[in-house]
Amino acid sequence: MAGVLLTGGASRRMGFDKALVEVDGLANAVRLAAVMQKVASPVLEVGPGRSGLKAIAEGPIGQGPLFATCAALPALEAAGHRGPVLLLACDLAFVTAEDLALLAGWPGGSSVVPMVDGRPQPLCARWSHEDLLAATVLVHAGERSMKALLRRPGIVLVDRDQWPAGRADHVFADFDTPTDLAGLGLRHEAP
Repeated sequence: MAGVLLTGGASRRMGFDKALVEVDGLANAVRLAAVMQKVASPVLEVGPGRSGLKAIAEGPIGQGPLFATCAALPALEAAGHRGPVLLLACDLAFVTAEDLALLAGWPGGSSVVPMVDGRPQPLCARWSHEDLLAATVLVHAGERSMKALLRRPGIVLVDRDQWPAGRADHVFADFDTPTDLAGLGLRHEAP
């Protein structure tokens, strides 16, 4: 199981780089890199190098997470990995190694995407190699939204009731604005 951490978003609504928000005394990108390395190998960052992991440039920035996800494939394949990938966005403040291990160990070889309040969470999911290859085809066809990838057949959608009791809301709580940070009990101190 490989891992890909996405850190290249523009953070327009936040007003500063979300990857640098401090969680448990670390920049969240650094914290998430450590969490992912407990469950996956190799683990790569797609973005500007905020996590301490090997960073892969996504090409033209601002193309969205589907495009960024595809940027990791050549590096993973060069490392000999052609299996499933745990994909994680850098704005999830409470993901643990246990949460990622649950996704990694989900039965079967299909992509596994958690659902919260009827909404899929494709940026904290396990993606099969086949679906990632399909993502590349979608990107070349002009798609930039993860929604296009979610339309593929065979993806396992994991409802809240299949997740450990009480964890879904906490695990998938993300932050896009300063108000979101405050609501999660987090703050960002300007350098």
